[in-house]
Amino acid sequence: MNKVAIIGYSGHAFVVADTLQQSGYTIIGYFEKGIANNNPLHLKYLGYEKDFDFSKNANDILVFPAIGDNNIRKRIINYLLEKYQLIPTVISPKANISDNVEIDIGTLVCQGSCINPFVKIGKGVIINTASIIEHECSVGDFSHIAPGAVLAGNVNVGESAFIGANATIKQGITIGNNVIIGAGSVVLKNVADNECWVGNPARKVK
Repeated sequence: MNKVAIIGYSGHAFVVADTLQQSGYTIIGYFEKGIANNNPLHLKYLGYEKDFDFSKNANDILVFPAIGDNNIRKRIINYLLEKYQLIPTVISPKANISDNVEIDIGTLVCQGSCINPFVKIGKGVIINTASIIEHECSVGDFSHIAPGAVLAGNVNVGESAFIGANATIKQGITIGNNVIIGAGSVVLKNVADNECWVGNPARKVK
């Protein structure tokens, strides 16, 4: 099965669509609340996903959430799972991934990224362009590792966390749930749930 529809159609969706096409999928269209004003890929509008009868179509197509926002992506994936809709894992052929890696459904791995041995990545995660996930790291469900970010060995990232572009997380560090790490930050200490850290070295901000 290589037919797929995407949910969402803006900047991040263009990256998703490109990765899908690199991986041999045929994109049949997009779901959104309304017709997109910008349609550079000339995709067919399929309507709003909440109005679509997945029970009749779940076995014919795959659906992938092309949403950058962690919380919205989580809601959409959970909705699709409730409808028994098939969700692929999308990995760019231009990514470098060890054979000893676990990646759950609904996760996007973009080109230029590197994932080393014994890494575990949850569902609905974004491993963005040229990011590096070193050995024995874990990334929780619905988190986003932004372009160029580096997780050194044995880093544990919780659920729905955002690691900003070009941020670096020192080896052995734990990042909690719903955490934001600012772009370019260097994290040398554990970060508790629901905190925002920025800077080099990174410090907590309100």
